[in-house]
Amino acid sequence: MTLAPPPEPPGSPSQPRRAIRKAQGFPLMPLILLLLALLDLRVDFQLLADHFTFTTLAEAIRTHPLAVAVLIFTPSLWRRYRS
Repeated sequence: MTLAPPPEPPGSPSQPRRAIRKAQGFPLMPLILLLLALLDLRVDFQLLADHFTFTTLAEAIRTHPLAVAVLIFTPSLWRRYRS
């Protein structure tokens, strides 16, 4: 009669790592990114609200590309962190 080897401990290199589980509930990361992007663009939004010009819009996009990208991809982030 042969005995099977004892199971390896969970942190051993031979066992695959489990994927980090996402926190269930309200996704906090997209909300934080959205708030920071809006905070970064608040002056530009005030300028656009006072007097809209395409030059002002282009300048806001040119000077704040990361904030604009976060605003554009926020719906995708919501879907990713909710699932």
